[in-house]
Amino acid sequence: MPVADESENPTRIEGNDDAVVPLLAPVDGVPPVLETAAAVADAAARLAAGAGPLAVDAERASGFRYSNRAYLIQLRRRGSGTFLIDPIPVTDALAPLAEAINDLEWVLHSADQDLPGLAELGLRPARLFDTELGGRLAGFERVGLAAMVEKLLGRELRKGHGAADWSTRPLPAEWLNYAALDVELLLELRDEVAASLEKQGKTEWAAQEFEHVRTTEPAAPKADRWRRTSGIHALRRTRQLAVVRELWSARDQLARHRDVAPARVLPDSAIIAAAQADPKSIGQLRALPVFGGPRQRRHSREWLAAVDRARALPESDLPTLTQPYDGPPPVNRWERRDPAAAARLTRARAAMSELSEEHSIPVENLLTPDLLRRLCWDGLPEFRSGTAPDAPAQAIDDYLKAGGARPWQRELAAPRLAAALFD
Repeated sequence: MPVADESENPTRIEGNDDAVVPLLAPVDGVPPVLETAAAVADAAARLAAGAGPLAVDAERASGFRYSNRAYLIQLRRRGSGTFLIDPIPVTDALAPLAEAINDLEWVLHSADQDLPGLAELGLRPARLFDTELGGRLAGFERVGLAAMVEKLLGRELRKGHGAADWSTRPLPAEWLNYAALDVELLLELRDEVAASLEKQGKTEWAAQEFEHVRTTEPAAPKADRWRRTSGIHALRRTRQLAVVRELWSARDQLARHRDVAPARVLPDSAIIAAAQADPKSIGQLRALPVFGGPRQRRHSREWLAAVDRARALPESDLPTLTQPYDGPPPVNRWERRDPAAAARLTRARAAMSELSEEHSIPVENLLTPDLLRRLCWDGLPEFRSGTAPDAPAQAIDDYLKAGGARPWQRELAAPRLAAALFD
């Protein structure tokens, strides 16, 4: 990134708060928002002429829109500058941009948040560097973008618009300033994180993690998502749960059609209130909180129809009171259902905590908690037979590999878990 003078990029003095310099605006100013095919093609050519990795960020409208689409794309490359692209009017004109940047290493902070929306636009990196994930592997206690920029670069990024409705048009000037600053120092941050990883001997570990993030497809929606309705724990009858399920599904369909966040169509609290009250007429429905409001009255028949469908279900089609699970039961039930598995999990967690401290890496980054639970519950047949495998570390390594653990994770975890579970 070009800097005006040495004061624009001061050296961070650890523990000296006076060395932190606020970064209030991009050094080169806030670039215009590109929203035509010609402007995108020009930006693509300029980015192709730049050097090194590409800083990437995207702003979505989570909490406002149903979709996960990007409503603003921020790009920066050395020798090219910063570009702000509105993808909405140029969705069909991004091929030149994809050709220019898809072969580059992309630098993102918390990449898994933005990659799916960018992939929908045909934008996919050939290589990835995730500064947030790299920070975790390097042992930083705070891995937010602002915290890491302050710690490693001595600059203060003032946040404030990340949770805004980025589908708003036109975008306010202060939002665009915020968006441009998100990539202003991302390349410098990448270099500092890479140096920390190299110093600790973790470069290859990070490379494996970045590649995993880059190549992992978004997870399919979980079944029974309606069970995550806030307040559902207050319901004690299966017929009430059926009402929640039907109203949740009706809301989801309407939200998807309108591209509006479901909670803005109908809040969870209203769904729970309807399940408890069991309204049998539009009048009774509209007497409930929220349903009598002007935005809800137009959908009264749809909401009441959902309640009626739940009421008409035979007992055999009602949902169960407890959530079905794929895999081990909740951990708080292990001691009662399988004390031996509970003991295995206790020993395994202790072993992973030791590894975490030794390598200054969060436990969840060493091995996903779900995979560890599955291993300890019934991952190996020897657990049920009460014997030990001929090669415990290899048996555990094979199980972790099948569960998606990366080579560096297995190399660290398998021997330690074998000692914990079989010695």
